Amino acid sequence: MIVVLTGGTGGAKFVEGLRQVASAQQLTFIVNTGDDLEWWGLYVSPDLDSITYAMAGLLSKERGWGVKGDTFFCLQAMGELAEPIWFHVGDRDLAVHLLRSKYLAQGKTLTEATTAICNKLAVQAQILPMSNSRIETRVDTPAGDLSFQEYFVQRWYQDPVKSVRFAGATDAEPAPGVVDSIMSASAVILAPSNPATSIGPILAVADIREALRRTPATVAAISPIVNDAAVSGPAGALMAAQGLPVSIAGVAKAYEDFLDILIADVRDLEAAKKLDRPGLRVHCTNTIMRTADDKTKLARTVLALLSAETARAADPS
Repeated sequence: MIVVLTGGTGGAKFVEGLRQVASAQQLTFIVNTGDDLEWWGLYVSPDLDSITYAMAGLLSKERGWGVKGDTFFCLQAMGELAEPIWFHVGDRDLAVHLLRSKYLAQGKTLTEATTAICNKLAVQAQILPMSNSRIETRVDTPAGDLSFQEYFVQRWYQDPVKSVRFAGATDAEPAPGVVDSIMSASAVILAPSNPATSIGPILAVADIREALRRTPATVAAISPIVNDAAVSGPAGALMAAQGLPVSIAGVAKAYEDFLDILIADVRDLEAAKKLDRPGLRVHCTNTIMRTADDKTKLARTVLALLSAETARAADPS
């Protein structure tokens, strides 16, 4: 079983590639829920939805989120009713939020609701929220303490970032199955997601980070930083706010207590040479995923690296 920690648009793109080259039944995704929010009275989990849509073949490739070919009539109507519409929800996407909210109101956990939705969409991979407890990514800015969606979507991540915290993480437990999947995995992959606010909330659940330290599986991470800049979005500013260099060295530092392999872009070949040290191997390849072929090639490369690592560990001679 291959376990993938993921969130954000970079993570969803990589999952689309994995879907093409790996058996869904052999994949388990542990997904960031720090971006979750209540919208129009509904519980919305953007990263859980993106990974579910990616595995169902429904993810919008144009937007990188939401359902392909979706319409936005409800959004328009809510605007006409003077309701907030800065968080864009498509009509088919809205159906999933309604169903999730119904399940939660019936007393189901977020894990149970996610499994039920996956079953209805014929997703055969296991998709797990990082926790059933509410954990909220908060971004401290000169404009105030903002939720991640307020910072990222409503305000277009234009505010300077003073710090990032994960409210509720200290007392949170991993969702059922999360630790067991990491401990029994043949390999663990950290997707090319923002280390600060897509992977960071997952690692803020102490038992998950501890499981990554203890797992016998090889742990690999794909850098979302290329040539000292984020591929997209505010990852650089958010990493800097957490005291991490905006470079592949910063990615390695974020995961230094459990990382075995760092996969960086070919443009970081010289920087990769400086990271060579005992216990960490750095491999450079094309990590930019502009096309479906790019996504598939990166997923295939990562799986080949992990397969070779497993063979090397089995026969160190």
